[in-house]
Amino acid sequence: MRKISIAAACCVALLASGTTLARDTKSMQSIEKAMSQPAAAEKLGTDVKFYFGKSAHPAVEKSIGTYPTNKKTNGVGKSDEEACNWAFLSAMISLRDRALMEGGDAVININSYYKKNEVVSETEFECHSGGIMSGVALKGEVVKLK
Repeated sequence: MRKISIAAACCVALLASGTTLARDTKSMQSIEKAMSQPAAAEKLGTDVKFYFGKSAHPAVEKSIGTYPTNKKTNGVGKSDEEACNWAFLSAMISLRDRALMEGGDAVININSYYKKNEVVSETEFECHSGGIMSGVALKGEVVKLK
């Protein structure tokens, strides 16, 4: 009987330690800082324009659709900010690729959309970082501008 209770106590301790080691740190990161990195200009190009939150944009000729992204990156050996910027860039590349595929030339109303929780901001994006991964989810409307 004593062996069973010791084994049960060990199992409970192991389960509890797994939850205490898990990390899900939410942070708000600068869009301007992420977009001003050389990798962003190089990888995103100039064929598609991006407008965050409720930023003013030219008149829309045609709305093509709203599309979500959900990108993760390896955070090992990187600061949360560095990993978040890489995940953000991956999400932006997905939005750009979708716009080009659908015949759009801009993505407007880009918002954070982590776990379908929408955060509207013209200056920041939401990122979640854990022990080994960081993730960014965005949602934006692909359009053809006039």
